[in-house]
Amino acid sequence: MRRYLLNRLWQSVVTLVLATIVVFVGVRALPGDPALALAGEDRDPESLRAIRQQYGLDQSWLVQFWQFVSHAARGDLGQSIRTGAPVRSMIFSALPVTIELSVLAILIAGVIGVGAGVVAAVRRGGPAEWAANGLALLGLSVPHFWLGLMAILYLSVALGLFPASGFVPFFTNPIDNLHHLILPAVILGTGLAAVIMRQTRSSMLDALSADYIRTAEAKGLPPKAVIGKHALRNSLIVVVTIVGLQLGALISGAVVTERIFALPGFGKLTVDAVFQRDYPVIQAVVLVTATAYIVINLLVDLLYSVIDPRIRVRGEA
Repeated sequence: MRRYLLNRLWQSVVTLVLATIVVFVGVRALPGDPALALAGEDRDPESLRAIRQQYGLDQSWLVQFWQFVSHAARGDLGQSIRTGAPVRSMIFSALPVTIELSVLAILIAGVIGVGAGVVAAVRRGGPAEWAANGLALLGLSVPHFWLGLMAILYLSVALGLFPASGFVPFFTNPIDNLHHLILPAVILGTGLAAVIMRQTRSSMLDALSADYIRTAEAKGLPPKAVIGKHALRNSLIVVVTIVGLQLGALISGAVVTERIFALPGFGKLTVDAVFQRDYPVIQAVVLVTATAYIVINLLVDLLYSVIDPRIRVRGEA
């Protein structure tokens, strides 16, 4: 297990280095000059030269990359070109909003998706499977932005059940915080719940047809034990993989939902930085996203060995 862990850590480090290079080059490839955007109407050569010198834009890419990596290794992500605020503080204020929204959406999607997938597999060919498949198809087909607008129109404006926009920090008022986040989390989790349902159903059908399930049934185990302890546990590998990948995707891809519900999260910060050509912020948010993907994938790989001991034994071998 130790050898497997060291191997995965080494792969994660190499992936992070490659991601850093891609991020740096990709940001520089964006059209537009941030110096021109900062200069405003005063675009004489002296002003542009001073701006480029102030933010290091007049140096070679190699020098800029080394400065970016060396400062990031110390936790210094630079300052925003547009506001002058430390990028680290901007990320620390926006990232918790998106993480809380993503985790809540994952929990909602996991409960609905796994439950519906198990029911669809156990009740195969019946009304329950048809209903679960229909809801999954609906969740995959309906765009998030339309569903979010309809939820605001009917549940917030017409019925007044949920706030239409805004955010309250968790430690300020936990109840009000959940009240503001529950609706966008449900909207964000609908598509994920459909994916989890389909994969859970497929994995459960494979597990229920396996020899060890027939052996467990032949021993006289109750159906709940056969389904929950044997079939579902062996089906969770695929579900954990999807949840791990989707959690990273939600952290970086909750832009539409955050825009609709006016949440000051990571997605809004990313979009604003791209439109403003704010190089330090773009580099930092993409680097944080890549790091989140790598860490989540590493944790998912380690969780495999907890769910399935055969993986742990192979890692030790």
